[in-house]
Amino acid sequence: MTEQVKVIATHNGNFHADDVFAVAALKHIFPSVELIRTRDLDVIAKADIVLDVGGIYDAETDRFDHHQKGGAGARENGIPFSSFGLIWQKYGVEICSGNQEVANSLDKNLVSTIDAIDCGHVEGVQTGISLSQTISMFNPTWQEESDFDACFDEAVSYASRLLTRFIAAASGGVNAKTIVANAIENAADPRVIVLEQYTPWKTTVLRLSQDALFMIYPSQGKWRIQTVPVELGSFEDRKKLPAPWAGLSDKELQDVTGLDDATFCHNGLFIAGCASFENTMKMAQMALDY
Repeated sequence: MTEQVKVIATHNGNFHADDVFAVAALKHIFPSVELIRTRDLDVIAKADIVLDVGGIYDAETDRFDHHQKGGAGARENGIPFSSFGLIWQKYGVEICSGNQEVANSLDKNLVSTIDAIDCGHVEGVQTGISLSQTISMFNPTWQEESDFDACFDEAVSYASRLLTRFIAAASGGVNAKTIVANAIENAADPRVIVLEQYTPWKTTVLRLSQDALFMIYPSQGKWRIQTVPVELGSFEDRKKLPAPWAGLSDKELQDVTGLDDATFCHNGLFIAGCASFENTMKMAQMALDY
């Protein structure tokens, strides 16, 4: 059985991150795609999916333009939808293999940012190179005779790879929340949370546990104890490791702690470790008692 080819139409000429990422997103769920870049309204009318051109937003008929008078709506936070955001509203969950939480994460961290820049919904002067600027740099310069369509295809390939990594990162974050939440619930002492493998934990611990002071997890065949910060991004901890351990390693730390496989303690007193799980847990008890 021959797979149906989806005909996707978007505008020709200069392209931006919204139309590039929109096409990349659609290719994740429609493997057989014929892309037409045109402003010919007769050609556009015959396409299966139309984005960023045509003057119509109608999700039911797969028309995803936002340039018409009044635009195509906005999120609750005020960020307007561009073509990428409109397509994400309809197809985002499917692109993320049915996971609404992952789709929401991408909308917050990727899609809405591209929409905001495309729609001019940004405050102040931007510094540095944004992802939207990076995509725009795939357009040929005035000194180049490159084919716009070929450059667009190159940009879509780049965006598709990035989208895959954004989905992977968001999925990892969602799965991590479940693992860390279970570790908090099953902790023998709510002040010491043990992870069987390293998992991103800060957001979930700070959200779910007021009691957690130390995290225990394996790293490169050994074990680590790490302090819990008072908030994300803070260098202040709920409780530091014992001051006499600061900056010590191997025998010096072993002499101070009495633990024969102690390996190091950071001078900042936020992370330390032993070769064995048992002695790392003893470190945690010492830190609690200090």
